[in-house]
Amino acid sequence: MAQPAYTINDAVGQHIFTFHEIEYLEDPTAKLTLEDILSHHQSEFTFSTTNFNPKNVNPTSAYWHRIRIQHNASSKKLWVLEFFDQTIDKIDLYIPNGKGGYQHIEQGDQFEFTKRMLRHKNFVFPIDNNRNDAITYYFRVQSQQQADVIVVLRSADYLLEYAMDEYFFFGIFYGMILVFIFYNLLMYFAVRESHYIFYILYLIGIGLYEMSADGIGFQYLWPRAVEWNQYAPGFTLYLASSAALLFASSVLNLKKDERWLYQLLMFVFVVRTVFLALSVLVFTSWFSFRFIEIIPFSAALFAGIYRWKKGYKAARFLVIAYAFLFYGAISKVSLYFNFTWMPFGQLSHYSLSFGFVMEMLFLSFAISDKIRLLRIDKEVAQERTIEQLHENQRLKDNLNQELEMQVKIKTAHIEHQKEALEDANKLLEQQSAEIAAMNALLERDNDKLKHDVAEVKEARILSKDVDFEEFSAMYPDDASCLKFLAERKWHNHFSCRKCTHTAYSEGKSLYARRCTRCGYEESVTAYTLLQNTRLPINKAFYMIFLVYSSKGSISSHKLSELLHIRQSTCWAYSNKIKKAMKERRRISPFGHHEGWDSLLLMEEVSA
Repeated sequence: MAQPAYTINDAVGQHIFTFHEIEYLEDPTAKLTLEDILSHHQSEFTFSTTNFNPKNVNPTSAYWHRIRIQHNASSKKLWVLEFFDQTIDKIDLYIPNGKGGYQHIEQGDQFEFTKRMLRHKNFVFPIDNNRNDAITYYFRVQSQQQADVIVVLRSADYLLEYAMDEYFFFGIFYGMILVFIFYNLLMYFAVRESHYIFYILYLIGIGLYEMSADGIGFQYLWPRAVEWNQYAPGFTLYLASSAALLFASSVLNLKKDERWLYQLLMFVFVVRTVFLALSVLVFTSWFSFRFIEIIPFSAALFAGIYRWKKGYKAARFLVIAYAFLFYGAISKVSLYFNFTWMPFGQLSHYSLSFGFVMEMLFLSFAISDKIRLLRIDKEVAQERTIEQLHENQRLKDNLNQELEMQVKIKTAHIEHQKEALEDANKLLEQQSAEIAAMNALLERDNDKLKHDVAEVKEARILSKDVDFEEFSAMYPDDASCLKFLAERKWHNHFSCRKCTHTAYSEGKSLYARRCTRCGYEESVTAYTLLQNTRLPINKAFYMIFLVYSSKGSISSHKLSELLHIRQSTCWAYSNKIKKAMKERRRISPFGHHEGWDSLLLMEEVSA
């Protein structure tokens, strides 16, 4: 059966060559040239009837492929050939030049990323569509590891749109990993639990593996490290699986509660480490066996299921998390061994990434659930302690009652002690009245103490070293800053700068004042150190506070680090503040220091 040619059509943005549309020929010697193929081996090409696309089953062989494209000169679009698999070591594409020869273009991950024709994670080759005949394209694929020969004809605009969507979702995925890493790092510093460190190592391993598998790492992190790019998927996946074992052991408390299960996971960890060492140093072909990672993940899943069945509730989210990962891993292994239960597509291609995302979510739930259970155990222990204290108090009260009864019985016959007891009761009443008066004084002192604490807090904000988070608690937004500035600026009274009239109404901007006589409107930042500033008001406040507190010694680089503002902007505005401080000292060299907020009312001082 003759190989069909796909006709370029502007209405169809992409076409994936499958089955009989892409024919292949295995070259066991890896020495055949294009001339040999054209002259002697044309009839030996075949196609797969079971797989959507060919694979290089034998990594020592070279595989020749050919596709036919019916060009359409009336097409208004640019067209490219794209190879999905980023792990192919070398691709030699031969494009007919219209003169009886072929243009040879080579790409692959054995070359530096910077040498690619198009800076894209996949291999992309532009083709010339200014013709109307059917052209046969030949390409030679050789790779030391199994590669999927997925060839797609795409229009340039479709490629751009697809790439933007794909890179957008990559950004969300890797952004989630970074957020989880920083969150768990903060949690580790807060509670000092080892499973947070293991989880962080796991997230780093997963993130780097996905970047190396998707080609993002080769594009952005190590574009010139060709040799490392070959080993990155194996090492990063080893880091992820090893960290998963250690994380499961820590979260499930295996070392304390299930010693034999802990030893099993450690045994799997040692075996996996030995396998990695042998695959790097001795049996290099083993390094491409990605499916070996199913063993440590399956061990972690088994440990979670066992602990869940034994009544450890914190294991349920871990089991769900590893179940999602197990699904993604099975899907990838199925694609690797050409199992056809799941057709090739975006769902199957990104099944492992989907599994990783769901696993990260549920592993975070597992950590939170463990903390919740620990808190519940602590509360139960506290309740038991309180109950015991109540029981002790009850026993004490009973003993006191018995003692009082015995005292009354022994002293009942002594009549003269009755008067003494009555006098004692009167004294107790008097003391009770005194205690009530003292309680009233204590309540008043307590109210005063609360007031003093509030004043101390405000004084700390206004005159001492505080960070931006604490400073923002006093001035959280522009509205609170402008309100404070208005109170400082017009605390005595308002006087129009044009007609000196004192009556005013609200202006158009927040806290601005408009003269009711001449209509002149003065904003709250006018004639202050904040006039015409483009900085966020609360950050400008904090910069004035920092420069004032450090007596002008703080550097613009430190300000930029604290406020997340460009260093040049911090330098310019800090100089403006220092000039205002110098002007205040000149005006009142021996005057009372009112604090940093006194600088707010200083107008900008010219150089």
